[in-house]
Amino acid sequence: MRIISWNVNGIRAIEKRGFFEWLKKEDPDILCLNETKAEPGQLSPHFINPPSYTSFWASAKKRGYSGVAIYTKEQPQNVKLMGKLEFDDEGRVLVAEYKNFTLVTAYFPNSQDERKRLDYKLAFNDAILTLGKSIVKKEQNFLLCGDYNIAHTPIDLARPKANENSAGYYIEERTWMEKFLNAGFIDTFRHFHPGEPNHYTWWSYMKQAREKNIGWRIDYHCVNKDFISNVKSSIIRPEIEGSDHCPIEIQIINKK
Repeated sequence: MRIISWNVNGIRAIEKRGFFEWLKKEDPDILCLNETKAEPGQLSPHFINPPSYTSFWASAKKRGYSGVAIYTKEQPQNVKLMGKLEFDDEGRVLVAEYKNFTLVTAYFPNSQDERKRLDYKLAFNDAILTLGKSIVKKEQNFLLCGDYNIAHTPIDLARPKANENSAGYYIEERTWMEKFLNAGFIDTFRHFHPGEPNHYTWWSYMKQAREKNIGWRIDYHCVNKDFISNVKSSIIRPEIEGSDHCPIEIQIINKK
């Protein structure tokens, strides 16, 4: 099973850059989108039911802001929101329960300059950690994909020293990421690519950052430890353009 996660920075904007042609060609089993910036009622039918897929949406109350979606070939047993109003109002999470695992697609908040939303971000992060632990406690496997808006270690961004006081690399965010991984979850990309530099998933639109590969790795697929044996690969797809993020892809063996 191939699962792709992509922060598209606006699903209506990326449609104009060949999104649906790419989806048909790529043909993933599940596609998780972050920062859709839309709700279903604003979209034409081809956004809702592209061939072979069923879609599910979590949208922000504020129009044109945040939002996540799942396109899936296999019908989940259940799909729900996070269940916390302060985060569901911003369309940040969808929880899709499949036979052998629970998929959580999440668009983590940006902590913003001067730590303006850091408290909100850390509260969201802790709610995600609680959700992950609760799923594992039920003896279900857990896959958390999306834009975490965190570069975990210096190797995960091109210029760590210059960004020590930048949103996404605040010490509080990196400390939380360490806490999350120490709680029994695995960063699948680093599992397969330990110590490899220059792998990023987001680049600024300014100063030819993408062409120069001056980026950040802030998009992840993480799983519980017991599920890592089901993971065949975890890769980054920087060759795919259309957004300031690139897709990330994981392949799993969908059996216990």
